[in-house]
Amino acid sequence: MKFGRRLIDMADRLAEHSETSDGLTCTYLTDAHRAVAAQLCDWMSAAGLQTHVDAVGNVVGRVPSRTGRKTLLLGSHYDTVRNAGRYDGRLGILAALLSAEELHRAGEELPFHLEVIAFSEEEGVRFSTPYIGSSAVAGRFAPAWLERRDHAGDSLDEVLQEAGGNLETIAALARRPEDLLAYLEVHIEQGPVLLEQNCPLGVVTSIAGAVRYTVTVSGTAGHAGTVPMHQRHDAATAAAEIVLAVEQRCSMPGLVGTVGQLAVPAGAINVIPARCVLSLDIRAAEDTVRDAAAADVLKRIKEIAQRRGVLIETQELMRTPAVPCAPALQDLLSESIAACGASPLRLVSGAGHDAVMFHGLTDIGMLFVRCGNGGISHSPRETVSAKDADIAVRVLLEPIRKLAGRHVT
Repeated sequence: MKFGRRLIDMADRLAEHSETSDGLTCTYLTDAHRAVAAQLCDWMSAAGLQTHVDAVGNVVGRVPSRTGRKTLLLGSHYDTVRNAGRYDGRLGILAALLSAEELHRAGEELPFHLEVIAFSEEEGVRFSTPYIGSSAVAGRFAPAWLERRDHAGDSLDEVLQEAGGNLETIAALARRPEDLLAYLEVHIEQGPVLLEQNCPLGVVTSIAGAVRYTVTVSGTAGHAGTVPMHQRHDAATAAAEIVLAVEQRCSMPGLVGTVGQLAVPAGAINVIPARCVLSLDIRAAEDTVRDAAAADVLKRIKEIAQRRGVLIETQELMRTPAVPCAPALQDLLSESIAACGASPLRLVSGAGHDAVMFHGLTDIGMLFVRCGNGGISHSPRETVSAKDADIAVRVLLEPIRKLAGRHVT
């Protein structure tokens, strides 16, 4: 398990750099974030990669080919959520780095350029803007994002300029589709499916599309002791019914619905709620399935409003398409898992990943690694075994070699 033990040790080293002393937090372009970038630079250089940090903070390690023109990208992100686990994003970077190091150690020359990219920002914690790093490489960085501000009032534009980045240098990072061979990403599953199926690795078939809403319910306040139940226009009970409607409609394979925020602003223990605000997140592997579920939920919301005598307003916040993974890369990854003696399981990713930025630009392949502790992620309890990490690196090496036209056992 030489790869697995090293990967776990490296993840532990990176976790030493945190904005907080009581947990792992590493948000975009903070001191902790820069320290992680510096460490990744050192490791990439030691592994034989030509390394630099680009205009948005991505750490890029390149193995140039003497004969090829196209580039195979291996990537994931090194920023974290607050009070994070050690493997979300970073597992993929380290697996890619160890794969590139092994190819270099073995003296294997590829007929294409190989790049390992540690994307600087995927979570969107500091500026409420996800995919900053990968969007720049994919040519999808939105200039309007520069106006976003963090909690301290600093704009993304100001922070980037301090780091030496601007719109011109960011635009220069964009890759051309004709120059790309494929994009591969290894990621912790962040869920319990592989654990329940006793599979160390899984092959992602698609990344779910999502739609998000804010739902505001306006009722009528009243005294909790004097207004009869049948005469109430209770915003909170209407909201509760919406939550159950979401659960009922989205309880089917390939579809999920979540109310992750639920608030009674200015609520009091002895007052019938006059207002309730909740979030709605619906995701599916197919856009048509997601959109049908969203339409049904919105219809139910109108019925609830009429029956309960409340006003309900919905505002769409975001809509992202489902992103399919390339069938050929799915097959390559499945074959590689089987060659390592494991059963390849194919599954949908309900979470978003840097890979979505490369949809339409090049073929996408994703490999999931089993998550321990019941599948908990975005938490200090997030865990991966050294054995599973070792298999992940070995499996990642195989598609690289097969794409190069030679299979090495």
